[in-house]
Amino acid sequence: MNHAPPASIDLLPDRAEAGARLAERLLPLKGTRPLVLGIPRGGVPIAARVAERLHGTLDIFVVRKVGAPSNPEYGLGAVAEGGYRTLNEERIREAGYSPAELEPYVAAEMREVDRRVAAYRGHRPRPEIRDRTVVLVDDGVATGGSVGIAIRALRSHHPRRLVLALGVCPEATCEVLQREVDELVVLLRPRWFYAVGQFFERFEAVSDAEVKRLLERGAPARRAVHA
Repeated sequence: MNHAPPASIDLLPDRAEAGARLAERLLPLKGTRPLVLGIPRGGVPIAARVAERLHGTLDIFVVRKVGAPSNPEYGLGAVAEGGYRTLNEERIREAGYSPAELEPYVAAEMREVDRRVAAYRGHRPRPEIRDRTVVLVDDGVATGGSVGIAIRALRSHHPRRLVLALGVCPEATCEVLQREVDELVVLLRPRWFYAVGQFFERFEAVSDAEVKRLLERGAPARRAVHA
């Protein structure tokens, strides 16, 4: 099956260019020294470009989709750092499962959240969110389930302003997410959608090592904020 987007759809060259374009759209936030949170792994290279251009603080916010046991790409819920979790009961029923049957999969994804937090942030504390301008960044979303729980988790920490910045997001999902944040910035809003990677010319996997390298490069800015 051919999943290439229609010829009329523009493609993003790569994550670096997506970050540069998002940063240009977010320039009005430069004076706020925002906290820029990339969703690992794919959102972090984009967030690094945004943080650099806006003179912001780069960090991460870890969230994981809970997929169906028979099809991990079919999202039935999500978990996020700090112990946040949500399950879509309607989708669970449609997929023929019960919430109890999904518990081992929820627990496995939460362990992966904890692993990534430890691997990427190490012993550094979670950044202060209260009363800050926060920009949550990812390369793209499909249904918005995972990024939705990230938004709700961040809201519980009372940011002054919460902005969601994405490379690609289907128009229907944009309409939902628009209501959950103070500002939504998206480079591509296709009506046709199969997967995020279909809208990038280059969409290589991002490694743990690359995430850690980018966060380490942003360490001077974090130290300056906390000094």
